[in-house]
Amino acid sequence: QTMLNESEIPILRKVVVASGNKVAIGDTLSKALENLLSKYAVDIEVENTDDVEGLIEAIIKANKNLTKSSDNNDWEMMGKDIKKVQDLINSLEQVKEKEDKKKEELEKTTNTSDINNTKNKLKNEEEIMKKQTARRMLALTMAGAMALSMTACGGGDKGSGEKADIDLTIDQIKLGEDYTDISADLKFLTHKTDVIDTRFRGYIEEFQKVYPNINIEYEGITDYAGDVTTRLSTGDWGDICMMPTTVDKDELENYFTCFGDYDTLSEEYLMLPGRSYEGKVYGIPSMGNVQGIVYNKAVFEEAGITEIPKTPDEFLDALQKIKDNTDSIPLYTNFAADWTMNAWDAYIDGCATGQADFAHEGRTKGENPFADRGDGTGPYAVYDILYEAVSRGLVEEDPTTTDWEGSKGMINNGEIGCMVLGSWSILQMQEAGDHPDDIAYMPFPISIDGKQYASAGPDYCYGINCNSSEDEQIAAMVYIKWLVEESGFETDEGGISALADAPFPEALSAFEDIDLLFDVPVPEGEETLGNDVNNESELGINVSGAIPKQVLEAALDGAPTMEEMSEEWNEAWTAAQEKYGITH
Repeated sequence: QTMLNESEIPILRKVVVASGNKVAIGDTLSKALENLLSKYAVDIEVENTDDVEGLIEAIIKANKNLTKSSDNNDWEMMGKDIKKVQDLINSLEQVKEKEDKKKEELEKTTNTSDINNTKNKLKNEEEIMKKQTARRMLALTMAGAMALSMTACGGGDKGSGEKADIDLTIDQIKLGEDYTDISADLKFLTHKTDVIDTRFRGYIEEFQKVYPNINIEYEGITDYAGDVTTRLSTGDWGDICMMPTTVDKDELENYFTCFGDYDTLSEEYLMLPGRSYEGKVYGIPSMGNVQGIVYNKAVFEEAGITEIPKTPDEFLDALQKIKDNTDSIPLYTNFAADWTMNAWDAYIDGCATGQADFAHEGRTKGENPFADRGDGTGPYAVYDILYEAVSRGLVEEDPTTTDWEGSKGMINNGEIGCMVLGSWSILQMQEAGDHPDDIAYMPFPISIDGKQYASAGPDYCYGINCNSSEDEQIAAMVYIKWLVEESGFETDEGGISALADAPFPEALSAFEDIDLLFDVPVPEGEETLGNDVNNESELGINVSGAIPKQVLEAALDGAPTMEEMSEEWNEAWTAAQEKYGITH
């Protein structure tokens, strides 16, 4: 269509077609019609999800779709169907809770005795336990159904027999001396789809000079977190994977081999708490990421920025200078990629507070952790930087049209000033164009009493399938030890080594005077508390990027305000804390 006031006919970008309760989108009419007849069509049937009965009907329907996807071995659709079932169950719990609250409020208006109030409280606690049990039973039921489907269609033998427990820990292995004659064929699931035939092939060749009978086959997965989570439930997914964060700590032993005791391995390896439970380590970090900002030095210099900003105000002033004095986009959000928004969550703990234990003691257990401290520190300050940058027009013109792959070349060529991403991004930005020397990395702009801190945490951790054979588990542990200690993977990726005594990489020279804060172990018995509160609150910290996405959208729309959103987050967090016995 051409509007009356348009001088040029606008470019046709997308075509949307619909039929019945299905809708699809495509770049052309033929492509949109093709998608309408495929699994990519979206069901827009209106479901009654306002009451318990309507939700139960929706869950039954979604479960039938899951069964159909399972029968067809359609992993992508299985992942989507499982997500649909989980979302509906969450909605069912919320509706049930609202009904319970109404009943409770009604009872409070009557002359109910203290004894009856006590009974009601106990009853509510019992209901919480029932809901938690029901969720776990559903997960186990789906896992069993998928495992049955895999067996019926001729799946492998992993997961079909008894687990082969191994009496070996990773610290006991002497590379080049132990298990040089062991034979095994290993499948390795990875998110690094771009280097399977290059760098990873080189790793295998070097490794097999010492371990010639251990064969490794890498399988690259694009939608890694979603697809791998689904495949883990079958037991027959391979032998090594980059562990998805969707597996709760108390479920680790059901999927992965133990590498050894935490107290012993923590003397040799860093960043172990995240994939450890009850004193056992189930994942070894492939590398560590330091949390900061990747930026183009040439753009900063052209804008007249002579010093690296150390506070939120200094950073926003620097972005304004880039906007005023250059043609570059000051801050590129990569909002359309979705997963990139998760990066903002990584800065709200140690980086924003200077406390290594803030994630657990300050956020999980603290009172109103998202409140504005008034001094440019804490979680609020992190999200407020994003809010202010967007509301002041210091980001791309339309965040919904950002291009992740294209952004790498854009920052390399000086079209972008900076991006909020982990240190893993440095190398990718350097290799994306002809100006690698212009790419640098700086600490996140928050100072506590004049001092800056940086959170350092694990990237994906290596995990071993506990359903693999004994020889496969041993061979996998040998290869993982070699990757961590000999391959140089962390250097190739621009990260830091998981080895406690490894030198600091040159690419992070700006962090030499910055205190690095690593996560500390949580108190015994509270290992799953952080996950529990986070899941119950539905804020999705370090999981879904729900908060930073909400912040960006609010800044674009002009409402709600940061104060209103932080109050909403605190209310959800406090309610979740109370359900797990945390009171203030």
